[in-house]
Amino acid sequence: MKTETTILPIAPASEVGVLALNNEHAAELSWLEPEELSALVAIAFHARRIGDVDAFMLAFDQSAAYASPNFLWFRERYPSFVYVDRIAVAGSARGRGLARLLYEDLSARAAAAGHDMVCCEVNSDPPNPASDAFHLALGFQEVGSATIHGGSKSVRYFVRSLSPR
Repeated sequence: MKTETTILPIAPASEVGVLALNNEHAAELSWLEPEELSALVAIAFHARRIGDVDAFMLAFDQSAAYASPNFLWFRERYPSFVYVDRIAVAGSARGRGLARLLYEDLSARAAAAGHDMVCCEVNSDPPNPASDAFHLALGFQEVGSATIHGGSKSVRYFVRSLSPR
């Protein structure tokens, strides 16, 4: 079965599917309630999906009114960035390059808006080796780490320059 690869905005009608995919991956992304997702989509720099929600991405720039400890870690250190808060690909759509397409789309939009880096965090406890490998293959470099949520989760912080090399 061919997976749709058209990148579309996350619209209100698609939020149910985005929420379901997010919450299937709550260990990696964190659980969201419907109103929380709607609020995040409303403040996002980039809120995109592929297909009927074969994949999605939410990203924020440094000016977002967002209190995530990971986002705030980047805000304290970098004047301009786009932070990938969450990205997920449905199990049935894996291996088709959808996450890479979402990152390419975000990077083009971020560069056009004058940003010079994309950043994210990856869980180190609980570990997420697939995400580690994916981000390293995209050229992200580790720039720090933290233990958050009262010690229940550890993360590593990654950045990728958008500047031409």
